[in-house]
Amino acid sequence: MSHIYIIHENNEWTEPLTEQLKQLDLPYHEWFLDEGHLDLQESPPAGVFYNRMSASSHTRGHRYAPEYTAAVLAWLEGHGRRVMNSGRALQLEVSKVAQYEALRVHGIRTPHTVAAIGSKAIMAASQAFEGPFITKHNRAGKGLGVKLFRSSEALEEYVFGPDFEGSIDGITLIQQYIEAPEPFITRCEFVGGKFIYAVRVNTSEGFELCPADVCQIDDAFCPTTETSTSRFEIIAGFEHPVLDNYQRFLKANSIDIAGIEFISDANNNIFTYDVNTNTNYNPQAEAKAKISGMRAVANFLGEELNRLNAAG
Repeated sequence: MSHIYIIHENNEWTEPLTEQLKQLDLPYHEWFLDEGHLDLQESPPAGVFYNRMSASSHTRGHRYAPEYTAAVLAWLEGHGRRVMNSGRALQLEVSKVAQYEALRVHGIRTPHTVAAIGSKAIMAASQAFEGPFITKHNRAGKGLGVKLFRSSEALEEYVFGPDFEGSIDGITLIQQYIEAPEPFITRCEFVGGKFIYAVRVNTSEGFELCPADVCQIDDAFCPTTETSTSRFEIIAGFEHPVLDNYQRFLKANSIDIAGIEFISDANNNIFTYDVNTNTNYNPQAEAKAKISGMRAVANFLGEELNRLNAAG
């Protein structure tokens, strides 16, 4: 019997999906890929495979989970298995530089960004910016390493000080700061390569924005409880020309399920700055809007499994 296989390294983020799969009575297995072994002489099991590996896995003690997942995905794809969020999707998940180049190919504007390795190179890169800029990790997730600087002097104090936090891959990005007229960003959610909804996210309290129901207790900016002013609000009837470009980008890079984030400046120019192929959904915002991202994902996985079974 064929199954749905969920490839991941965080049980808490996967529980909302497995609940939906159970409700739909769909057979599934979880592959927790923080460690293991892979015999290349064997064939993978029959089924469809959903890659939910995260760029922030190292923050949960799973340093090499993405590398191991890349090997497993190569094995699966080499045997012709149907993989949702393929090896190419994983490449983009763990590298903002790769993301931005792939977005550019499809005419999607990203903020001016310079990649640097080493303290002196980071300082030299900051000279490319006349106004405020931010730093961020190339391999990140959860807003890791995002800090705002208004001068090279402030950056120098940070880079050569005791609090400097380097990216796990050694690449620090220095990026144009886009000042929005209001403290909000927009996150567009896609399932099966198709747009399902957009959510408005309040950024006034910080950059580490995880919409999941359950997050690490020390993740101060992750909304785990209902508040009087929700930081996440689904936008009814959202439309924008960029959605067509996003969908072409996703198809070209074999990404089936993702959240794509953009910010607007004072002139309504939008800048896309993150593609999250391990997307989570905020339960309070979804309950208010009467929509479920994980239900859409479970339905999509069920359709793919039925298609596989029908093909024999």
